[in-house]
Parts: sequence; structure tokens; C-alpha cells
Amino acid sequence: MTQSGEAPRRGRTGPSQVTAKLTIPFVGEVTGLWEPADAERTAAWELYFQLASRIAVVPLERDEGVLREALTSLYSLYDVTRGILHEHGPAVAPPVPPGRLTFGVLAMVTLNRVLRPLLTVWHPRLSAYEALRPEGTDPVSYERAWSEADELRRQLDATRQALRSLARTLQQVAEVGDLIDLPVPRSPIPPPARAPQPPDHPGPHDGYGPIGGTPPPAD
Repeated sequence: MTQSGEAPRRGRTGPSQVTAKLTIPFVGEVTGLWEPADAERTAAWELYFQLASRIAVVPLERDEGVLREALTSLYSLYDVTRGILHEHGPAVAPPVPPGRLTFGVLAMVTLNRVLRPLLTVWHPRLSAYEALRPEGTDPVSYERAWSEADELRRQLDATRQALRSLARTLQQVAEVGDLIDLPVPRSPIPPPARAPQPPDHPGPHDGYGPIGGTPPPAD
């Protein structure tokens, strides 16, 4: 029972409270109890969908993917997150006592402690290296030859882990299925093509015998 004039924090669907956790790369993690309201559930779904549909939460192996594409995806995620906060307004950032979290708090920590440090350092570094690429050089090969490529991949992996921890909390609040680790079947591998076999009977090419046989005597 709520007091008169006090809006209930509990939403109509989904868990009434969850233990939220957000990993901050190379720092630690933010944890707390989250009692999501309806507006926060909607915002949680919107941000979860954005995370699940981007390469930002997909592992980037050494010989695959493009660093520039990964940074661009994170940059656009920064703007998308700000847009969700702006759209839903104060309803997703109500005042809460210490030890409690809201969508607004988690979103702002993601922006300022997870995405901003990575983008402000590595976006200009990669841009400076790209500007020196000789004309006619393959951009992917050039990027992989960068002396700082491995370190950026390490930073991207730490950021991916942070975003995945956020995504799991958002998934729980939005009460939706897993859209990140999908059981996608592999494409079947076609059997190797068989080499053509020479014919073992006379053909229309000469009428005298198999290819490579003794030619007929000259008149």
C-alpha cells in the first residue's frame, strides 16, 4: 500500500526488483538494487535492443573485424543512449536512496565511465594513424599492422564485457529472451568438387578412341 499521492514504483509486468551490476573497465563494478518502474522497463528494452543489434557486444578476434567499425558502433551507441534518456525524461531517473539504482544511473555510468574514456582516447589515435595510410594500401591490412592495434582490441574487449553485464541486467528488467548469444546454426559445408574424369569410350571429338589415344594414320 502506497501513501496518498505516491506513485507505485512497481511495474505491471516483470520482476519488481533486480540486483543490477555494471562492470567498469579496469576499475571495478557498480552494483545495487533496482526497482524498475514501467518507463524504466520500456527504456531497458530499447537500450537492450540497441546493444544486442551492434557489434559492440560481439568478441573481436585478432584476425577478424575492423577496429574502426567497432569504435564507430560504440560512438553511435553513445548518442542512442543519450536519446533514450532524453525521450523518457525524469521517469527513468527518479530519486532513490543510497544503494539503489535506476535506469538513468546505469545509463549515465555507461556513458561517462565506460564509453567516454575509450572514445576520447582511441578515436583520435586511430584517426591519426589512418591519415598516414599510403594511397593504394588495403585499409584492413594497414589497420592490422598498427603497433597499437592489440592494445585497442584489449580495451574493446574490456568495454564489451561491461556492455554485456549491462545487457544482462536490461534483459532481466525488460523480461525478454536472450538476443545476444543466439544459437545460430552453422551453414553446411558443401562436399568438395570431384575432378572431371576422362571418357573411356569414343566421343564425338574424333570418332577413333579416347582422348590421348593413338591418332589414325595419315592418308
